[in-house]
Amino acid sequence: MGQIPWPSETELSDLRNMVAGMAETSVKDVRVVVSPYRICPLGAHIDHQGGAVSAMTINMGILLAFVPSGSPEVVLRSAQFKGEVTFRVDDTQYPKASGKANTIVSGNGSSEFKEECCWGRYAKGALYALQSKGDLLSQGITGVISGSTGLDSSGLSSSAAAGVAYLLALESANNISVSPAENIEFDRLIENEYLGLNNGILDQSAILLSRKGCLTFMDCKTKEHKLINPPNLGQNHINGSHKSYKILLACSGLKLALTSDSGYNRRVSECREAARVLLDVSGKPEVDAVLSNVEHEVYEAHKEKLEPLLARRAEHYFSENMRVMKGLDAWASGRFDEFGKLITASGQSSIQNYECGCKPLIELYEVLLRAPGVYGARFSGAGFRGCCIALVDADLASEAASFVKEEYSKLEPELIGKITQQAAVLICESGDGARVISAM
Repeated sequence: MGQIPWPSETELSDLRNMVAGMAETSVKDVRVVVSPYRICPLGAHIDHQGGAVSAMTINMGILLAFVPSGSPEVVLRSAQFKGEVTFRVDDTQYPKASGKANTIVSGNGSSEFKEECCWGRYAKGALYALQSKGDLLSQGITGVISGSTGLDSSGLSSSAAAGVAYLLALESANNISVSPAENIEFDRLIENEYLGLNNGILDQSAILLSRKGCLTFMDCKTKEHKLINPPNLGQNHINGSHKSYKILLACSGLKLALTSDSGYNRRVSECREAARVLLDVSGKPEVDAVLSNVEHEVYEAHKEKLEPLLARRAEHYFSENMRVMKGLDAWASGRFDEFGKLITASGQSSIQNYECGCKPLIELYEVLLRAPGVYGARFSGAGFRGCCIALVDADLASEAASFVKEEYSKLEPELIGKITQQAAVLICESGDGARVISAM
């Protein structure tokens, strides 16, 4: 089974034509940012604690076609969502927590407040991040953003992919040279400061650093990373048998979390509380309270001092960190069975120790584990909406996809009815990280 092309020439052509029409320019002038979605096989919920994580990008994601606008004006449309977002790159952007309204300057120079389309907040967040580091932009963009069909709110980090896409487009339009490490920090500013979400750097790191066929390893404390290829670019010969893998994305049909408060920021705080207890008892009250600053030996010696909830959060962190390290060796040796078992254990710890997930996603996770050829599975994201991922034997991927669709539809017929048949279970491959395709 060959590589599934993404983006296709048809997708690129359609977006270029839309932008050329908006900007009244030639199709040949239109550039396209390719910003893929990511999966995290191992390293769930520990990046915000400086843990070790693994990830890879897939051959689906965000496309942002654009041209420099020739002025400070930004005009954006979405292929999926209604409305048009307009603002100027010489307007100062403020984080939501500041209480200051971000305004849009009209064509005659007067300042007026407009309620922005919710999908446009990442574009303004990208401008905020660049401004916060002293980059004063003069060139806006005219563009259209489009995501792979059916995968918004999927747990594949479409938000980080959008943030990275806007950063790359604004930098390209203004001829700013920015390293991947700097853009990782810029996207962190979008998420943490502009939007107030206390997540780590896994998502944007994976999107910016990954390469096709590789597992991306990142130490979120030191920011060091490396790319790991299995033998023969994803194919392995074990005991004379040929093995290869595909990635299954099984969609739950949940677009919104079943609870209005998924508790993301609360769980981050609980991890920090656990770290504070362990650091204090080990005589290090001055050290920043994140679990990566707690030695494993200290955790083992003093974990009984943690109240039960904090003990579960800490157990997830330390066990997940260990699974990541074991997984690197398994992946490098092409031992997909072993790697898959670690993915499944990660999913179980997410449910039991990190206490995330919901009934439909847990059902979907359990169906995947019964599917033919599946090496391992877990939530993609926290499991309150979106999809689950699985690593599967390439020769059995189609059979596994059919099995999952059939079995999940028995459990959640109403939810499966909200998904198109083509998007219910997708067979994917790893892909390259974010980049700009130059004008034709």
